Amino acid sequence: MNTKRVLASGLLAGLVLNIGEAILHGVVIAEPTEAALQALGHPATGDPLRLTMLILMTFGQGIVGMWVYAAIRGRTKLTAIIVGNIVWFLSAAYAAIYLDAGFAGVFPANVVWWPVIWGWVEFPLAMLAGAAVYRD
Repeated sequence: MNTKRVLASGLLAGLVLNIGEAILHGVVIAEPTEAALQALGHPATGDPLRLTMLILMTFGQGIVGMWVYAAIRGRTKLTAIIVGNIVWFLSAAYAAIYLDAGFAGVFPANVVWWPVIWGWVEFPLAMLAGAAVYRD
């Protein structure tokens, strides 16, 4: 496993994820999220520190995905898609189930579940992008 390549390809995968998240949260579900936050009495604008933490965590997801990808022998595009689905399940799907079960009714369903659907495409694409540049 080439650690420098894991980091580089992971940062590329994380960049793809961050761009996708910006589109999702800044465009696709921006209005329902803003309405939900206002209904809860919270400001619609996010805290810059928390936004920074989310961005860094998303880069971390890309790096972890590429680390898993690099650890597998006989890597293919299918391997990258499978790794993307694993990272998606452990990230987006888990978070939505936790949010929906633990805080039922706090956020509307589209704010909770759109990121899961979006991520099911986004994570495999990000891992494919990272896998395209990873070399041992």
